[in-house]
This record gives sequence, structure tokens and C-alpha cells, in this order.
Amino acid sequence: MDLSSTLREEAMSLYGMRGRSAAAVACLVAAGILGWGAEARSDMQRQERSERARIVLAEALPKMDGEHLKATLVEVKYGPGESSAPHSHPCPVIGYVVAGTLRTQVRGEVEAVYKAGESFYEAANGVHAVSANASATEPAKLIAYFVCDHDAPLSVAASEVAAPGGK
Repeated sequence: MDLSSTLREEAMSLYGMRGRSAAAVACLVAAGILGWGAEARSDMQRQERSERARIVLAEALPKMDGEHLKATLVEVKYGPGESSAPHSHPCPVIGYVVAGTLRTQVRGEVEAVYKAGESFYEAANGVHAVSANASATEPAKLIAYFVCDHDAPLSVAASEVAAPGGK
């Protein structure tokens, strides 16, 4: 029998079951101090971070020249029942609904309804046939994130946008 086994047996016989519990607690405390539980703690920290931050939208951006990149955030508010006239954005846009419910439709696509906490992507130069508050009684608010690589107005009237095929 080696020395450590002998000492362990003597300690257990001296302290009995109560000593075993105290020894177990001491080992757990030592493991925490020495970082033996670091893997479990890092898993817990990763889980907490994933609950705090989540990816809500990921979209590939079109090829840009990269010389004049500019990101612009615009807060857009719609009163109950309000809407925008048909328009277009020359840059890709990511929308995030902060409050209320928003109805949107880009020409050639299906109309969609987005609620607070939801995001959507719009490709450059799509014509908004519908951009409206979906509620007749509650306001709506969204944040529009524009990513541009050139100086241009962020929004233009649909009548100013050339139709497909140059018409």
C-alpha cells in the first residue's frame, strides 16, 4: 500500500462519514480554485452570451467598390394607418421593426408583415409598392440600416426609378 492510500484510509477512519463529506467539499472548492471546473464555467458563459446576443438576420451584400462605404441608420415612424408613397432605395437596406407591425411589399415579391423584433432585407433598387403601418390604431417604428458605397439619396420616388428593360 502506498503512502497516499494509507493517509486516505487513516483520514477516513478518523473522520468517518462526516469527514468524507467535508473532504468532498474541500476537493470541490480546491477544484474551483485551481480552475478544474473552467470548462463547465465557459460552457455556462457561452450559453449566457448566446441568450444575450443572437443573429437575427444574415444576408450577403452585393459587390461594392469599397472606396466610399457608408452605413446610415434611419429611424422611420408610421402613425396609425400611415404609409409611404411607392419608392426605391439605391443601396441595400436591412430593416428592424422596433415597435408595432409593418406591412411591406417590394415589386415582384409577396407582401410581408413584420412585427416588433423582426428584421428583413431589401436588395438595392427594389421598388416598395407597399410600406405601411399594419395597424389603424397603434404606431409603428423601424430602424433602416443602409449600406452604400456611393453618395446617393437614401430614397427616391418610384416614378424616378427606371422600369426593367429601360422603360
